[in-house]
Amino acid sequence: MLSIRTLSKSFGGVTAVDECSFDIARGSITGLIGPNGAGKTTLFNIAAGFLKPDSGRILLDGQDITALSPHERFHLGLVRTFQLPQTFQRMTVRENLMVTPPEQSGENLFATWFLPWKVAAEEKRVREKADEVLDFLEILHVADELAGNLSGGQKKLLELGRCLMTDAKMVLLDEPGAGVNPTLMVKLTAMIRHLNEKRGFTVCIIEHDMDVITELCDP
Repeated sequence: MLSIRTLSKSFGGVTAVDECSFDIARGSITGLIGPNGAGKTTLFNIAAGFLKPDSGRILLDGQDITALSPHERFHLGLVRTFQLPQTFQRMTVRENLMVTPPEQSGENLFATWFLPWKVAAEEKRVREKADEVLDFLEILHVADELAGNLSGGQKKLLELGRCLMTDAKMVLLDEPGAGVNPTLMVKLTAMIRHLNEKRGFTVCIIEHDMDVITELCDP
């Protein structure tokens, strides 16, 4: 599904990624492991479009996406989470999920003015879906809380929730267990397995906890 072809990236003469090539099969959970500074996050940033490679190509379902922007890759179904969760701190947890689906009619000025019933109906559907996701993640009780007030573990769950609000085909998870207590890590692992088995997401995960890698990833 995702093919990396001889990717290279250097910063000021320091090589972070050196002619890296691999394939990730559709429907798989693939682990990306290595010591700190090995270039794992840099590789994710290139794959998601946040960095441009010095050379090499990235293919998604056979389509060359090397020159596409992050949001263009998002529309093709490639989603990336971050080691430090990226949330809208002064928006509620529910609102953080509701802004995730792309191309909502409420973003269109014409629809807002002349088709308000359509905007309201779509917003109702998105809100209901957001609450379903929060209930699944077992954080519905903080739906009206500001995202900035969540614990680190809850923010990790919120990032997974945003994946569930999209039509993603592939998710790049950057150290979902970083800063998470062991009890919550068990829940996160179950959620990742759900994304893969029940939602059909292909997953590539960076993780230092080898027990998590062994439990989640395909042999």
